[in-house]
Formats: sequence, C-alpha cells, structure tokens
Amino acid sequence: MAFDCNKTRGVSSPDNYSSISTEGTPIKVNPSTQCGKATNREIIYKLDIHKSSDVSIPGVCEPKKDNGTSDKATSSICGIRCFTDLPAALVCEILARLDAKELGIISCVSTLLHTLATDHQGWKKLYCERWGVPNLPVTLDGPLIPGGLPDGKAWKTFFVEREFRSKSFLGRFNVDVLRGHSDDVRGVILLASANLIFTGGHDSVIRMWNMEEGFLIDTSRPLGCTIRAIAADRNLLVAGGTNAFIQCWNAIDGNKNLFHISGSGADQNSEFRLWGHEGPVTCLALDPLRIYSGSWDMSVRVWDRSQMKCVRKLMHADWVWAVAPRGNTVASTAGKDAYLWDVRDGELTNIVSNAHVGNTYSLARTHLTNVLFTGGEDGAIRLFDVSEVSGDEDIKPAATWVPHSGPVHSLAFEYPWLVSASSDGRIALIDLRKLLNPKNSSKRPFSIKNIDASAIEPPQRMLHGFGCDLFSIAIGADRIVCGGEDGAVKVWNFSEALEIEKRAQALKSLRQENRMRRKKAQVEMNASGRRPDQCSIAMKKNQLKGDKSVTWHNKRAINEKVKS
Repeated sequence: MAFDCNKTRGVSSPDNYSSISTEGTPIKVNPSTQCGKATNREIIYKLDIHKSSDVSIPGVCEPKKDNGTSDKATSSICGIRCFTDLPAALVCEILARLDAKELGIISCVSTLLHTLATDHQGWKKLYCERWGVPNLPVTLDGPLIPGGLPDGKAWKTFFVEREFRSKSFLGRFNVDVLRGHSDDVRGVILLASANLIFTGGHDSVIRMWNMEEGFLIDTSRPLGCTIRAIAADRNLLVAGGTNAFIQCWNAIDGNKNLFHISGSGADQNSEFRLWGHEGPVTCLALDPLRIYSGSWDMSVRVWDRSQMKCVRKLMHADWVWAVAPRGNTVASTAGKDAYLWDVRDGELTNIVSNAHVGNTYSLARTHLTNVLFTGGEDGAIRLFDVSEVSGDEDIKPAATWVPHSGPVHSLAFEYPWLVSASSDGRIALIDLRKLLNPKNSSKRPFSIKNIDASAIEPPQRMLHGFGCDLFSIAIGADRIVCGGEDGAVKVWNFSEALEIEKRAQALKSLRQENRMRRKKAQVEMNASGRRPDQCSIAMKKNQLKGDKSVTWHNKRAINEKVKS
C-alpha cells in the first residue's frame, strides 16, 4: 500500500537540515552534524534506539567499530540520531506501511510524530479504501478542490468521525415511518450528504423526503409505470421502471434540495429521458462518469454522463437483476449467475456460475477489494472472490450466511456493514470488519484465501417488525431506509446511539484523567519521603461540607436508637 508523497518534501538545506512538510508547514529537525549540541527541546523528540532492540534502522545507528572510537562515543552518536533525520521520502514510505490503528499509536509517541502522523496523506487513502471518494457539497465559491474537505478538517479527523459513526448500528434506534405512497415501494435511495431520501414504487411517482425531519419535500408527476430502481448523487437523479426509459433530473444551482422533480415552473429543462432498453429497467447505478442500467431485455447499458448517450451494451443470458460499479469495472447479476465486466472495452473478465439456487436478485461491492456480495432466491447471502480470472473453474463462495427464510431482494454496503432486505420482512446486519481487515493486511495484499474461518461471523443484528415483503434497502450515515409491500418507507435512526456513545467516552476520559492525576500526586508524595494513607488523600480531594457530616452523625444516632 503506497500513499501519495509530495516530492517537494525533504529537501536538505546547506546546513544539512532535513525538512519535512506537513500540510504546507515545514518542520525542521536537528542536523546530524550537530548531534553533540542538541538542545533539550530537540532531545524530547529523539527515539532512544538503545532501548528498542527489536527495531533497527540501517545506516542510522550502525557506526563502524574501530580502535579509535570508544563505546561511549558510539553510544552518544546513536542516542542523538532522530527518526525524522531520515529522508522525507523514506519517512512517508514508512508511514504508508501502517494501518489506521498503527498511525494512531505513532501519533501518541511525541508532539512531532503526532504532527507527522496526523497530517499524513495516508488518512485520505484509508478513508477512500473504506467509503470511496466522499460526496462533498458545493460551496458558494464553486466545487471544492478534488481531495479537499469542508471546514478545513484533516483527513484523519474525517476518518475518525466516519469510523465512530459506523459503530452506531449496534446501539439504540428509533423507527420513523414515511407515509405517502399508495402502493408498494420498490426503490429507495439515501443521499446522506444532501440530507435527502428518494423513494418510488408501483404508484409511478418519485417522492423526495427530508432525512432528518421526515417531511415530504417534493413529488414528481406520474411517470405511467412501476418505478423499480432509483439512483442519485449530488448532480443527477435517475429512475427506471417498466416503460423501458430512464427518467433523469439534473441538479439545479442554488436549490438547497438539489432537485426540482415536480417539473413545474422555470426548471422544466432539468428533466429529460434516456431511451434504449427494450424491456423494464430493473436496476440503476451511478459513478462520476457513467450511468449503469440493467433490464429484462438481458442487457446492461453504460451511458456517458457528459453526452448522455449509450456507449456500451453488455449482453447477458437471462434477465438482469442488479448492477454494481467499481472503478473501471461493473458487476451484474442475471438469472442464477453473477458477471464482472471491464467497462473500457466491454470484455467479460469473470463469471460466477450458479451463485444461488434460483435467481440472484441482489448485489453489493466494497472499495477495499474485488469481491462480490450476492443475495438470492434461496435466502442466502454469499461472498465471492473475483480478483483472479477463473478460467474454466467454477468460483466457489468464500463465505455464506443464511439469515432469511425468503428471497433476498436487496443488499447495501457501507463499511463495515452489509445490510439485506428480504421477503420474510426482516433486515440483517452483518459486520465485515474482521473479514475485510485480516491481520497484517497492510503488509501483504488482501486475499480471500487467507481468511480465517473465525473471521466469518453470523449477523450481529436482525431488525424485525415489518410483516410484509421488503423490496429495497439503503444505508448511510446513521440511518437505514427500507421500502416494502405495505407502501410505507421505514427509517431506522441510530443517531441516539451516537449521543450515548459520546457521553460514555467523555465519562471514560474523565475517569482516566482523574486516575492519572491521583497517580501523579502519589508519585510526588513518595518522592518527598512521605507515605500518606490513600483514604486521607481521597478525603482531602473530596471534602464534604459541614452539613453533610451532620447528616452522617444524625443517621448514626438514629441507628443507635433503633438498636437500643
């Protein structure tokens, strides 16, 4: 794993200083030619190489032994050299070999290493590996610079907040019900970056909801067909149904809700249609450059977003049920099989035959590695490794879960959670943290073949209470949204779990701070030669008022009277 390293970093000055730039701020460390004159401030950031017998850096602490050099002089030279005296490119490469946990540990060693590890661009790669490139809002001055973040946040802060939020799905939740559709809901999409939810179904209209408040924002005109698929980002909203066309809405500049789907007023030019399929459109997906659509005409069409025309047609042997793009590849399911295509030349690179008993209805992918999650008519969820060309050999599932008693109609993935919706009216939440982050994964390429069986865990949570078929599901931020046969859209809100976890962590930090303060006071007492009683220290730290002592005496007196 290699991170971006600015080539302008680490230019040595004539004084033999090693300069390492973090986010545009150069940090100079002491030169090796002046090791004997290092100040106390510089020594704070030194790594004592003598105390670490397991780690040695070639060329840093290996002076040649000769008769003219004493052991004491050698020890002095080795103890003064600093980790940041290494070339800047080498420091970046070393930090690039660490995962998120190890970078966090490094940042606790010293102030200088904290600055280096916090501002390191590796956090950007770690974030994008888990959640992809974030959908950032457009500012008043135009779009954000690619790779930039709002509010001046560092990538580490962005990563830690997202990782913390991902733990909320094991906590408390509230269920909000959005009512408005008159028939079953076949498609839902959650656009958390814009605080929006889009839904569509058998009543042939698209509805746009506010994610936080749950109120209806806008409703499209009837499209004259059952809406079976919806996809959206901050620039484009697309919907497809049984009439074989793709209905599209461009985002409108200055509109706080991005889209005006009702089609009335001066914004009618933002709405248009794409024609090309010869059967019902069953699935849709977007990436920054393309639109992907699958249909019962046994094809997946790839559309260029800049020209809004079909540039690739991928033929299958059966009805297409699901599509999932990633980079320059797109995965699809048709009949019982799953396919992997190269979008650039339209070549079929891999195929999973008989992925399920019955149709393979749903599909999901992750940014971490080239694997497919499939859900089928048999109620099973399977994991397939498609990183290598299978040739004539059938690809076997690397992991299988059977949490449902009915067909799995929809899958959604947001690291580390895979969620599924089934006709049995239940939602399964599977934590893939151990499965997708095996030990030493940062030192060698990720491979399904190296996964320990103990890493395959059963679903951590099952959400019940629907009593009807569920057709579509979406996950994002701290919400899970699903739609089903009863026409209601249910939103599982886990934001309360985040607040509870924040309070628990604050209390934990306070307790740890108090323990450190008491330990420091005890060390100072021992250093001065006194050995006070622990209870007396606690009483001095937490002295009660006089009225409290009176209350104690009163209680003791009452107890004595009762005994007598």
